[in-house]
Amino acid sequence: MKRTLVLIFLVTMAAGLWVPGFTQAATPPDTLVVGVSSDIHLLDPAVSSDNYDWRQIYPCYDRLVKYKVVNGEGSTEVEPSAAESWQVSQDGMVWTFKIRKGIRFDDGTPLDAKAVKFSFERVLKIGKGPADNLGAIQTVDVVDDYTVKIALKNPFGPFLQTLATDAASIVNPAVMKHEKDGDLAQGWLAQNTDGSGPFRLKEWIRGERCVLEAKPDYWGGAPKLKQVVIRFMRESSDRRMALERGDIDIAEGILIDQIPALEKNPDLVVRRYPSQLVEYVYLNCQKPPLDNPLVRQALNYAVDYQGIIDYVLQGNGVQMRGPVPKGMWGHKPDVFQYHRDVEKAKELLQKAGVSKGLELTLIYSERRATWEQIATVLQSNFADIGVNLKLQLMANPTLRDKIDRGDFELCLGAWSPDYADPSMFMNFWFDSNNWGLPGNRSFYKNEKVDSLIRRALALSDQQERIKLYNEAQDIIMADAPYIFLYQTQTIVPMRKNVKGYVYNPMLESMYNFESIYKE
Repeated sequence: MKRTLVLIFLVTMAAGLWVPGFTQAATPPDTLVVGVSSDIHLLDPAVSSDNYDWRQIYPCYDRLVKYKVVNGEGSTEVEPSAAESWQVSQDGMVWTFKIRKGIRFDDGTPLDAKAVKFSFERVLKIGKGPADNLGAIQTVDVVDDYTVKIALKNPFGPFLQTLATDAASIVNPAVMKHEKDGDLAQGWLAQNTDGSGPFRLKEWIRGERCVLEAKPDYWGGAPKLKQVVIRFMRESSDRRMALERGDIDIAEGILIDQIPALEKNPDLVVRRYPSQLVEYVYLNCQKPPLDNPLVRQALNYAVDYQGIIDYVLQGNGVQMRGPVPKGMWGHKPDVFQYHRDVEKAKELLQKAGVSKGLELTLIYSERRATWEQIATVLQSNFADIGVNLKLQLMANPTLRDKIDRGDFELCLGAWSPDYADPSMFMNFWFDSNNWGLPGNRSFYKNEKVDSLIRRALALSDQQERIKLYNEAQDIIMADAPYIFLYQTQTIVPMRKNVKGYVYNPMLESMYNFESIYKE
């Protein structure tokens, strides 16, 4: 995955890439520069299900509620934001929100109850992945200019927390002037923003950078930064060197083996946080021979999980046990867990009738720095059971298109919950109505599992939900629609003068840009 950059000095400076022999000044004190591995896919909060897109979308919009910050740490509890207060009916079916006055969109028009109604209904009409976060909504009604009433289809425990997700971003209804052929302005919002958040999109140059401009008149207080620059730098080594030189302030996705050197640099600080981000392999259950659960089980037994954690992650992870990660309520600590057993894997392949000459292709993107190493380990592991695994690296937008169409056999992926509820894993990953990018990326279908997880989602009693999810987890582990690799630890290297950063496990890959500053 090496590449050669032949750039003249002027282009180098403009693109913000480091090349040996050239010197670049430290970033301006009112500008935060973040180095990331891959480009944005799109910017429409009603369409994107990608945390890497949300990094740019989230600060451009307000939502009715937001996650609290308690003693400098991110919390999974929510507090008022665009909504100053709310009430819920005794049966949990109707929520009434009072909208805060004085909030304005980028064009100066007020954020009101009509804007909330428009935004939520737009998400539901478009019906892409984010619509699942608002799927409990039956109707949205305007009571008066600053009061909105939301009726649910059924009691839904995490409803308030879903309103802190990117899907619940409040969009200016004026975007409809950009509508084409009834697309609800999807084409325009894919490349633009129009919200009331503390930042607005200034520019997006594909393959180079995205610039967010702070709004000094933001109702919640002017951000301390004037702008945020997200620079797309594919190679981990490029990001590391740029961070050390002061060309960027924060570096995402640095290879684990490069972290110790950064920790020794007196100009840097490396922050570590326990994460709900998990990484796993999608096994396309609709593609022969992966439609046979015996083959999927064999591949699960082939993997050296601890080897990946020890040598690729340098110990910065833990093997997943079941689909609900440790730390999330609903985690089942005694659910079956696969381990490396080459002979068992060979036996299962023989039983499935595909023990000789099996060839499969694993696709992955540059999105995460460790994926090429993991792909190579998987290739070696599968070779031990007689499976020839071909590796195919591609741009992340291309990979996501293939996932949505089901045009793959195996694919490396990552996932983090939008809100603190096991449905973010169980219902998104396994409901057969969610095939593709919405979440069920293995194209798995089991009617019993569908029934269990749908019943669990409709209940408000947490203990009853856990019982249903536990039963589903046992079935899922036998069906083996994914290879559950590990939970990660989030590692954020940054310049020492960056202050005010807050990590929230519910906002993986997103930043509180509005309160970050530099000394």
